[in-house]
Amino acid sequence: MAQMPTARLRRLAREMRRLRSESGLTREDVATRTSVNEATLYRLEAAKGRPQRRTLMALLDAYGVDDAKREAILTLSTQASEQGWLRPYHADLPDEYVGYISFEAEARTVRNYESLFVPGLLQTKDYAQAVVRGVLPTATVKEVGQRVQARVERQTVFAKATPLELWAILDEAALRRVVGSPEIMAEQLHHLAEIAAEPYVTLQVIPFSAGAHAGMPGSFVLMDFPDPGDPALVYIDSMAGDLFLEADEDIRRYDHIFDHLRALALSPDESASLIATLVREIS
Repeated sequence: MAQMPTARLRRLAREMRRLRSESGLTREDVATRTSVNEATLYRLEAAKGRPQRRTLMALLDAYGVDDAKREAILTLSTQASEQGWLRPYHADLPDEYVGYISFEAEARTVRNYESLFVPGLLQTKDYAQAVVRGVLPTATVKEVGQRVQARVERQTVFAKATPLELWAILDEAALRRVVGSPEIMAEQLHHLAEIAAEPYVTLQVIPFSAGAHAGMPGSFVLMDFPDPGDPALVYIDSMAGDLFLEADEDIRRYDHIFDHLRALALSPDESASLIATLVREIS
């Protein structure tokens, strides 16, 4: 499996881009002055791989980096391959999903809008299994089991000393669609009602009465990280493939969309009341 980026690898890439920019050198200049070719430099600056120590030393020499900063960069490079959350069976999961799992495990906050599903971090095991079977009808029993296991284990982010902070906004359609069976859906709704009461979870629902809204084109996730050197990240999962966005303009755009949806949605208390109503209807 190809190496997926981690928060630390992204931080290293960002720092190396900054150092080259401050030195006034183009990638072509760097390739001329060092033994590092442009393709290798591109991979490093795009967080597509951790550089070898000799490559990093050559670049730091070319950029005129002082000893203190050099030591910090070398330490960051050593840590860059460390996945925040990884299991042996992840080798059988799609690379993009494994990358998302790692980012999620390192994140400080996650803002998630879902139009059709209950967010993965809030799914019960039976609901998750029904979702995977429905979305991936050709998946083998083993593949379904791996997906479900990964989804359930992801929820350990709430058990950390400092739990992940999740702000989830759901379209009412995600709550009314009966996934699996009425019994599975009732259990899922009960679970939502319980976990929404936890201090680390904020849950809002956009009611059908809100009409058309900015979230209708599709779901997305916004992640922020504890270290200020780690830029925010947007994750989009679609039938066309998974996509990670980190450009400032993309972050601002999805920030704005999430804020719009948050203002449009029912308050957390009103959302809890709606969920309670749905529980009574389906039970």
